[in-house]
Amino acid sequence: MFAKDVLHGDEHVASLLLVVFSIGIGVGSLLCEVLSKRHVEIGLVPAGAIGMTVFAVDLYFAARGLPPVAQQTAAQFITQPAHWRVMADLALLALSAGLYSVPMYALIQLRSQPTHRARIIAANNILNALFMIVSSVAAGALLGAGFTVPEVFLATGLLNAVVGLYIFLLVPEYLLRFVAFLLSRCIYRFRVQGDEHLPTTGAAIVVCNHVSYVDAILLMAASPRPIRFVMDHRIFRVPVLGTLFKLAKAIPIAPQADDPAAYAAAFAAADQVLADGDLLGIFPEGAITRDGQLQPFKAGVMKILQRRPVPVVPVALRDLWGSYFSRIERGTAMVRPFRRGLFNRVGLVAGAPMAPQTVSPEALQGRVAALLAG
Repeated sequence: MFAKDVLHGDEHVASLLLVVFSIGIGVGSLLCEVLSKRHVEIGLVPAGAIGMTVFAVDLYFAARGLPPVAQQTAAQFITQPAHWRVMADLALLALSAGLYSVPMYALIQLRSQPTHRARIIAANNILNALFMIVSSVAAGALLGAGFTVPEVFLATGLLNAVVGLYIFLLVPEYLLRFVAFLLSRCIYRFRVQGDEHLPTTGAAIVVCNHVSYVDAILLMAASPRPIRFVMDHRIFRVPVLGTLFKLAKAIPIAPQADDPAAYAAAFAAADQVLADGDLLGIFPEGAITRDGQLQPFKAGVMKILQRRPVPVVPVALRDLWGSYFSRIERGTAMVRPFRRGLFNRVGLVAGAPMAPQTVSPEALQGRVAALLAG
């Protein structure tokens, strides 16, 4: 219908559009493998959702108002510049759908129990079939109500944006991974070493040096699982970053002398994270470094381990000192944008987990210092 009534093409044009769409899906699926780098990268899901909305809306503008002509063959169709825009929108819409769907399917398989996995996949397929029926009925109703096919594309794109925004606010892990993906791939050249030491199951504490305001985001980008961070309560007042950390359900902590209740609540929340079998991230220096040097580690980690002995993974962030997000400008950060340009090389090195009985602030600091030097 789209090829014949809107683009004025014959059956070969319809076949050409199907080929373009299929190639887009395939390229998007393969691109997931390249960008994921051995992990299930759910940060690609918002990228795919944004792409589907953008290209569905642009497909409306590209296809509307095409002058009526006699039915065209595929060879005639591709000679028109306006038709290349339509094909590009269709291909990129399909590519975005691949970026959206492949990580979702992989996540279902990764996070489902082996004993229930087949039933979960079967239920997902049934739901997909039901929604395809519903969408077909909805599209038919819109066409019956006088909508054109390009207007159906527009309505679908806008509805996708609304539903996507609702989902990403309801389950912020997707949005957080998307931000971490952009930061680690589009602003920095981020290299991760030792990521096999970051546990894929079970409770653990991830301990890292504190160089900048985006340390937690880079740790999110490196970790195969979500990390709940214990963070200075003042960072929640930083624009944009504070909102992101609230979405990440970071645990605010205040000095015991300033707010004993908040101090105790932070340790109780940290213990609950570990009791739930999740990852807990802490920065034992207690504050972002002001001179680029590793500061003495505080004993908060020992208090956590006394209540819940779990493995501790030492991690070191390298080459972030001097970046826009570090406190290099006389103790302040985010003063000179792009002070080191774009695509600076930064790194993260994870060491082997330490048994809880071997952990001390001095031992942890030594391990992190060795990772920084190594």
